[in-house]
Amino acid sequence: MSDTTHTSNNQIDEQGGGVKNIIAPAALEVGQNYVKIGDKYSKTFFIFSYPRYLSSSWFSPIINLSKLFDISIFIHPVDTALALRNLRKKAAQVEAEVIDRQDKGFVRDPMLETAFNDIESLRDNLQQAQERLFDVGVYITVYGDSIEKINELEEMIINLFESKLIYVKPALFQQVDGFISTLPLGQDKLGIHTPLNSGPVSSFFPFVSMDLTSESGILYGINLHNNSLVIFDRFSLENANQVVFAKSGGGKSYATKLEILRSLMIGTDVLVIDPENEYKNLSDTVGGTYFKISLTSDQHINPFDIPMVPKGEDPADVFKSHILTLTGLLKIMLGEISVEEESLLDRALTETYASYDITPDNPNFLKMEPPLLSDFETVLRNMEGGRSLAERLYKFTQGSYAGFVNQKTNIDVNNRLIVFSIRDLEDELRPIAMYVILNFIWNLVRSQLKRRILVIDEAWVMMKYPEGAAFLYGLAKRGRKYYLGLSTITQEVDDFMNSPYGKPIITNSSLQLLLKQSPATIDTVAKTFNLTEAEKNLLLEAGVGQGLFFAGLKHVAMQVVASYFEDKIITTKPQQLLGEEEGLV
Repeated sequence: MSDTTHTSNNQIDEQGGGVKNIIAPAALEVGQNYVKIGDKYSKTFFIFSYPRYLSSSWFSPIINLSKLFDISIFIHPVDTALALRNLRKKAAQVEAEVIDRQDKGFVRDPMLETAFNDIESLRDNLQQAQERLFDVGVYITVYGDSIEKINELEEMIINLFESKLIYVKPALFQQVDGFISTLPLGQDKLGIHTPLNSGPVSSFFPFVSMDLTSESGILYGINLHNNSLVIFDRFSLENANQVVFAKSGGGKSYATKLEILRSLMIGTDVLVIDPENEYKNLSDTVGGTYFKISLTSDQHINPFDIPMVPKGEDPADVFKSHILTLTGLLKIMLGEISVEEESLLDRALTETYASYDITPDNPNFLKMEPPLLSDFETVLRNMEGGRSLAERLYKFTQGSYAGFVNQKTNIDVNNRLIVFSIRDLEDELRPIAMYVILNFIWNLVRSQLKRRILVIDEAWVMMKYPEGAAFLYGLAKRGRKYYLGLSTITQEVDDFMNSPYGKPIITNSSLQLLLKQSPATIDTVAKTFNLTEAEKNLLLEAGVGQGLFFAGLKHVAMQVVASYFEDKIITTKPQQLLGEEEGLV
């Protein structure tokens, strides 16, 4: 006689019809220790024995197992009066056995004495309403493509439980009841219970699975521990800043573009500094504004533009802050300068603006036309000691770099997505361009309060220069006041961390995304983020788009996942792009 039977859907649900018949399988193949549903096999286990003490988080290795399974926990309250009567009988039985052993001259049994003390302690706690008693049933159903796969899972789960002195058994000849008991129906068909008081039961909760699912925000990826969704709102934390570290090809730009696309859908404005034209397709698809900053570009930003004065701030303070920002830019352009030369630059800047009647004392200075870099060079050249500095600025005003920062601003920033491309700039000009663009963006952010994200790809370029690093740190520290979240992305971890502002930027970023790392940088990353050996190995062995996602005090292992159409918009894989172009031919 075969030990396998076939149960039709009508036998499970005699009423028939309705939603149950739509979602239920056509039939189940039921064996003594498995159930086959379609092409999948399932097997259900139950816990039948616990140790004397259950530590907190004992369930963690099971819940966070990266396998396909369901767990049901049934907790049935027991009437306290009935529990006290049963415990009184049990205490009398144990005490009688202890006395009987003493009368017969046997050696004392520590297990009996411990059991008696535990029963008496529980009776006291129940009587004083400090504890409750429950009948608890815990059932686990595992799934696999074959019986062999299920047997492997069974061995793994049994070993995990037995390492904690917890014992499980398969529900032999009750697999259908076990399968139904772990479905989200709330039906305890197995009815295999263990009496536990409040303390041990509380160790089941809260569920210890690492979870980053919230009711608002965007989808960042899938939790690699338990396949739950990582949904988060970066603006719900103390600041909305984020750092992204990964080696080249690790998926950092891909993950960032996916975040941008999903953030735009919930009403967040996004500004991007793009060093490699990676964001152009995304900008074109969503109707964003794409500014190409180069020596031959038609689009310009004048760094001497007077910033808008935010509501409630003193115009004179804004003007002085602007002078300091320009001094930082000039330091990057000129290279090493002495303290005397820095003082000279400050005086020349003030006089340049004064020549245009722009002074803090003039109430209409915000409406005046601003000077250009060439005006500043002229003033500097005519000042005592300023000729050598003016000569060093010559290439930016009349020389080979003249069209870059010596033009009036002519760009329109009225869009939800604005991308500044600096790919076609020479390496020497990139830090200057990033500084100018960041200052322009910062003035824009301060002028109007909006929910915004600023993405700086390849931020290590700025971190190589003290003035640029200081400016980035200022953005990270002050952005929260203006509803701004700063995202810094880099593959050169050492360059980033060697800057005195590297670690402060990280500590001022509530979100961190670490994707695949190289062996050369993993020790620096591990030290910075206090990673365990297991987390270090995960980052070294991670696939594209896999890594660790930190949000405040929580962090999970995550896989970045895009839909088919999202992938078409944001991918930069050459083979995919070539395939799409060939398909269009």
